[in-house]
Amino acid sequence: MFSGSIPALVTPFDDGGGFAEQAFRDLIEWQIAEGSSALVACGTTGEAATLNKAEHFHVVRVCVEQARGRVPVIAGAGSNDTRVAVDNLTAAKEAGADAALMVPPYYNRPSQDGIAQHFAALAGATALPIILYNVPGRTVTDILPATVIRIVQENPAVFIGIKDATGDLARVSQHRAALGADWCQLSGNDDLALAFNVMGGRGCISVTANAAPRLCAEFQAACATGDIARARELHDRLFPLHQAMFTDASPGPVKYALSRVRSETPRGLRLPMTWPSEAAQAAVDDALTHAGL
Repeated sequence: MFSGSIPALVTPFDDGGGFAEQAFRDLIEWQIAEGSSALVACGTTGEAATLNKAEHFHVVRVCVEQARGRVPVIAGAGSNDTRVAVDNLTAAKEAGADAALMVPPYYNRPSQDGIAQHFAALAGATALPIILYNVPGRTVTDILPATVIRIVQENPAVFIGIKDATGDLARVSQHRAALGADWCQLSGNDDLALAFNVMGGRGCISVTANAAPRLCAEFQAACATGDIARARELHDRLFPLHQAMFTDASPGPVKYALSRVRSETPRGLRLPMTWPSEAAQAAVDDALTHAGL
């Protein structure tokens, strides 16, 4: 179901911190026109941690409405409380999402068995397809390959893929060997997407694609057709921008980058996230110039 360049969309906020709905709709239109193959609403880059539940699923509904079936919508819906995660899956389905992106329980630090049981409970409560989201740098919870394999093999119809942000490229081969070449593996790291795809991945849930959707889509298309020379050329063009996205706390740099390529985009963030430093802004500017943006 999912492949190619999939932006983890920012959530535009006005200067007062309110959801800038029309700006979000305009961003979605631009992303689809530029070649993004799916959209993630209310992920990490979308500042989901600062949205209450009503706001969160309103943003998802707006994304679904604006996409109008032209590309699928993936809703961030994870929680460290299994019961809340189940409720979030229900809300994501009611909002019209095509799939949910689910982190393992964070902060609690469950065992691998606890992680597996958490996801088994989610599978028993929903028919909505789930993409596992493994990002131990944020959750301090790592879904080890053996646990990923267990989760998927117990409920293959529900767990359709993974966004892997571990940075451990060997896992692509481990997952592929056990779950097959067709199981959907998406990179969660823009800077590793080239190697990830060569090893068997089929796309990226991307931060950079917020500001460079066409280049990211062209990069993924080159990977998909096996044009590695072209993919490497685009990777080299985008690589400084991938790095610049994390020169300060995300999504500060990507919101700054988006404001540079789309000046009409509101520049608001919600505390505790803040506007990036001058050094980070300079790094983004240099990277945008390098990318020809």
